[in-house]
Amino acid sequence: MDERTALGLLADRVPAAGDDAAVVDGQVLTTDMLHDRTDFPDGTTRYTAGWRAVGASLSDVAAMGGAATAAVAVYAAPAFDESELAEFVEGAVEVCGAVDAEYVGGDLDDHGEFTVATTALGETDDPVRRSGAEPGDAVCVTGTLGRSGAALGLFDRGEHERANDLFRFQPRVAAGRALAGTATAMMDSSDGLARSLHQLAEASDCGMAVESPLPVDGSVDSVAEDQDERLELGAFFGEDFELVCTVPEDELATVRADVPVALTRIGTVVDREALCASERSGGAAEHRVTLDGEPLPDRGYTH
Repeated sequence: MDERTALGLLADRVPAAGDDAAVVDGQVLTTDMLHDRTDFPDGTTRYTAGWRAVGASLSDVAAMGGAATAAVAVYAAPAFDESELAEFVEGAVEVCGAVDAEYVGGDLDDHGEFTVATTALGETDDPVRRSGAEPGDAVCVTGTLGRSGAALGLFDRGEHERANDLFRFQPRVAAGRALAGTATAMMDSSDGLARSLHQLAEASDCGMAVESPLPVDGSVDSVAEDQDERLELGAFFGEDFELVCTVPEDELATVRADVPVALTRIGTVVDREALCASERSGGAAEHRVTLDGEPLPDRGYTH
């Protein structure tokens, strides 16, 4: 059972699980778990692991339009190495500092595989859900796509220093704050751009028409052998933790000036009714999102 199937089964009991984070009385709360085998390729430093693990939870706060306040982590490993633990904490402290939050501790445990569980806290009086996109809204993404996919290729080639640099993404908390109050729907791209677009379209009961070129990071060119692989890393690989959002067309120019990172328009929200004919002919999920007029598969990172 993958994560989306599990969340579907839990939807009635845990409705707050439908967004990137829960919001309770203005407090944003989220938690994540990362494993050595699935999340930290050979060559990942403990500093990068601390930055990336805590950053993943801070990204969930960003996706709700919240201000990040604090984070904690559980660090579990087969054996405690003093320098590795210190490096992990340094990465966790510095990623928190990058978004004006504070790393305030956590827990330590023995485990057969290096595993990290992180929790981040934030604040917002106006959370941005996944369910508010309206036809005519602009579909946008922050930053660039494919950095994590490029990093994995570099790890495989033994270029560990450059790979670690790419793996330490910037949680888009400041961008999320700038988009709050204007964006109609938002989430982060941890599962990949394509899957994020499908999730937003499903939650908002709409479709999305996306057009090339996508803002693929230049680092992808160093590992992609052709345009198909470039698209694969940019649209489907995931783990980039950029914000994918929808913004009213008449407010796009204003909010773009306020967002402290590139905000690229990649498409338009379209009326759900326009997709009905395609769905009746058997293409329901595939036709929620198109790229250059062709169905964009609902595919991405699977937990």
